[in-house]
Amino acid sequence: MTRTPNPTSPETSKAAVQTDGGVIYKETDQDDDEQPAMEAPLPADVANVASIEWNESPGLAEGLKGAEVIQAFVKHLPNQPGVYRMMNEAGDVLYVGKARSLKKRVTNYAQGRGHTNRITRMIAQTTNMEFVTTRTETEALLLEANLIKRLKPRFNVLMRDDKSFPYILITDEHEAPAILKHRGSRSRKGSFYGPFASAGAVGRTINALQRAFLLRTCTDSVYESRTRPCLLYQIKRCSGPCTSEIDTDGYARLVDEAKDFLSGRSQAVKAQLSTAMQAASEDLDFERAAVYRDRLSALSHVQSHQGINPQTVEEADIFAIHHDAGMACIQVFFFRTGQNWGNRAYFPKADPSLAPGEILGAFIGQFYDDKPTPRMILISDDFEDRSLLQEALSVRMDRKTTITVPQRGEKRELVDQVLTNAREAHGRNLAETASQTRLLEGLAKTVDLPHPPRRIEVYDNSHIMGTNAVGGMIVAGPEGFAKNQYRKFNIKSTDITPGDDFGMMREVMQRRFSRLIKDHGDAGPTLPDAVDGADPDAVSQSGMPAWPDLVLIDGGKGQMSAVRTILEDLGIADKVTAIGIAKGMDREAGRERFFVKGKPDFTLPPRDPVLYFVQRLRDEAHRFAIGTHRARRKKELISNPLDEIAGIGPSRKRALLHHFGTAKAVSRAGVDDLTTVEGISETVAELIYNHFHEDNR
Repeated sequence: MTRTPNPTSPETSKAAVQTDGGVIYKETDQDDDEQPAMEAPLPADVANVASIEWNESPGLAEGLKGAEVIQAFVKHLPNQPGVYRMMNEAGDVLYVGKARSLKKRVTNYAQGRGHTNRITRMIAQTTNMEFVTTRTETEALLLEANLIKRLKPRFNVLMRDDKSFPYILITDEHEAPAILKHRGSRSRKGSFYGPFASAGAVGRTINALQRAFLLRTCTDSVYESRTRPCLLYQIKRCSGPCTSEIDTDGYARLVDEAKDFLSGRSQAVKAQLSTAMQAASEDLDFERAAVYRDRLSALSHVQSHQGINPQTVEEADIFAIHHDAGMACIQVFFFRTGQNWGNRAYFPKADPSLAPGEILGAFIGQFYDDKPTPRMILISDDFEDRSLLQEALSVRMDRKTTITVPQRGEKRELVDQVLTNAREAHGRNLAETASQTRLLEGLAKTVDLPHPPRRIEVYDNSHIMGTNAVGGMIVAGPEGFAKNQYRKFNIKSTDITPGDDFGMMREVMQRRFSRLIKDHGDAGPTLPDAVDGADPDAVSQSGMPAWPDLVLIDGGKGQMSAVRTILEDLGIADKVTAIGIAKGMDREAGRERFFVKGKPDFTLPPRDPVLYFVQRLRDEAHRFAIGTHRARRKKELISNPLDEIAGIGPSRKRALLHHFGTAKAVSRAGVDDLTTVEGISETVAELIYNHFHEDNR
């Protein structure tokens, strides 16, 4: 029987999406009651995987669990490559794996012996399995990486931090292409170069490339409106195509040179410029020779200003892993055109018993799920499926990609240097984690929590005289701020008096916890499994819980009264610990008062580390709420009342504003005045007049 995943099933609340490549999963959209602070981008495709049909046999393993349920499925599996999912009673995916032969691979689990503790626990919790066959093991590997990244199974190696990388974009949709910084989906027409580790690295590189290739960075609308060259032309950072300071063919040659340079043909570009400079010098055209000289100097700057710059590696990503104290750190360096485009450290979630190579192999497969791969990948530790992953990435990019473990020479020195960075980042993270653990333990003791909080939610509101009111929720835990869990709430209630902070907080609490009860039941937070004496690995593997162990409110008794009223109405007052933090006398930091139910309000010593920790949480909530409010206010400011009138497009809107100056002046104009504007007929003038004078009709 073929089963299409149910969008409302308990399988991690994912929505199924059918594509040419099969079925992929994306997070279901939040409703208007609760807006995610950031949206994770969907993958562009599923790496050309064959059509996917998840198969199960209803009743085949009913009432069975663990090795028994796996044995029941083994009898019906083919000797074909594919992907399998193991699930628990709640329908949560525990593990996603790929196999050259599904039957042989799953048979290993069915034997029930010779497994590590992690695999033994996984088998014991399995109550159901689903399978999909693929044409090749390469397709299975690509699908496995994609599904792990989407479903985040507890027993897989998880990448966790998957922020998008910035790229350089040279547009292809204009006669005079622009060079721009780009982040997000690569759907725009053009050539993308990257990834860069940071936006700063992109900015520095673009600045240097402007001097080298004189490409424009303005928007198309600015380009079309120019009547004379801008300042960038005057300071020799642009060739001025907007006012025909350079002809179309000449600008196209500059674009081609920039693309060649960013594609790794930097030496050829520099050789061409050097030849042109020499020819101009021999012709005694010293002004033109100076232009080529400056461009060569800018290219040399690009290749020398970013730290490590190898001599023999033109295009490569370098991965090194340091695994110690139950935690792994993977450091990634990006090299393009012979230059270092930055680095980033990752701390994947993985079982401590896994070998460094196993973690690294799983991580790389997920890392390149939605990113272009370079021609060369250098790694510090080998892993079993290296040749298979190399083949899969080559198929995906339609060009050869090599994955090697260098043993000597400059490449080995580069890997060792990246490994040193991984070791240092690992040490810093361990120190930060230990410090965070001590702070959470101190906070739990201060507010009488039974255990250190795994999820802290902090709330704050922001508005100006009640306008553009928003509520903000930030989340923190043992690993610091969890920014992918932040939420913003646009205050919608018309019953709230503008500026009523208590009413705003009531609305935020009502919406947040009503949604939480709807999605996760009203059980409230539970003690960590390690405290319960159950699975000792569950705390580190389960990730951020849905229910908060502690709720912090930026406010005093009034705010807390509003919050507790909502919690009582929802029947969860005894399940959620909420405390208020009021600013001290004269709103001075360090004199905050804490309001905890059942205790008199109190202050902490001025230099107490817990006080600093709480201040940091409160300041982050304040920053997030203020930023959200400003974004909403800015959006409202740039909106124009003329946009709301049907039949008023950009041309008529521009004509009206040029004639009257402002939208407010347009709203005061009579029909006769409006008809004097070019393009505004009497019918349109009456339409505009009636829009602004509804009460007079």
